[in-house]
Amino acid sequence: MQREELLRLVEELPEDEVPMVLDDVRRHLRLVHERSWPPAWFGAAEGTAGDTAARSEELLAEGFGRSA
Repeated sequence: MQREELLRLVEELPEDEVPMVLDDVRRHLRLVHERSWPPAWFGAAEGTAGDTAARSEELLAEGFGRSA
């Protein structure tokens, strides 16, 4: 249903606005395709799931998940 609305809205765009919107959509799709899985920080903590969960505040305070 949302896809149909998007198509309808695109049809309503004034012709002079099409290039700008097209650039935005292309940029968005590039970002979607460039996302990698798993994220770089995935699996960065050592220990069991319970241990990591118990230490989550400590890990975050140390900058866990942030680039150095």
